[in-house]
Amino acid sequence: MISGYPIWVVLIIGVGVFAAGFVDSIGGGGGIISVPIYLLSGLPTHFALGTNKMSSCIGTAVSTTRYLKKGYVNWGLAIPSALLAMAGAFFGTKIQLAVDERILKYVLVVVLPLSALILLRQKSLPETEGEMAVGKRRAIVWISTFLIGVYDGFYGPGTGTFLLLAYCTLAKLDVRTASGNVKVANFSSNLAALTTSLLAGKVLIWIGLIAACFSIAGHYVGSGLAIKNGSKIVRPVILVVLSLLLIRVILELFGVL
Repeated sequence: MISGYPIWVVLIIGVGVFAAGFVDSIGGGGGIISVPIYLLSGLPTHFALGTNKMSSCIGTAVSTTRYLKKGYVNWGLAIPSALLAMAGAFFGTKIQLAVDERILKYVLVVVLPLSALILLRQKSLPETEGEMAVGKRRAIVWISTFLIGVYDGFYGPGTGTFLLLAYCTLAKLDVRTASGNVKVANFSSNLAALTTSLLAGKVLIWIGLIAACFSIAGHYVGSGLAIKNGSKIVRPVILVVLSLLLIRVILELFGVL
């Protein structure tokens, strides 16, 4: 038994978290896989979310480090983005308390297919950085990061995917640098959320640490593939994440989840 749960349950969580880390390191959206795994394993909602933050935060640190070592992070964009992502998440959480979440879900039913259509019309994500004035690129990255950060605080699933799409299609960053910058923003917001959950006592630490080992493996393998193959692997993974998120939103609207 680990934190009151059988070892086989913890191992199932680990396998799911590995898959989530693999997907998250490539195209974002790993929480779409890991959070349901924690919930289906019997963890209460707040503990599932808090423990997931521990495993995902540690795993994201690994993939972020791999992108850093390869030089795929634009620090001039990344540092303000990390702060804006946290600020956006804060305001998004505040809005969540005052607005019916179903409104956003109806919007997502329209936005997600449109995002997939835009991606399908592109033969590939950019392998090299496009021409754009520095000031314009900064404005696009920082505004989109704040707005998607608001979404993260309000609802959450697929945040990394939306950031990656915005950085590649709107800011014209190459897919590897875009991925590296997304990881920095994600790690910052995950760290803030993990700290909050730890202070509230909503993390099953031993389960989180064991799951983190699986998350590290998933992030390591996935980030390596993304760095090596670029758009060839990132694009199809993003399409899968968008499809899974759409299915999740529809099921939630019909009360299945």
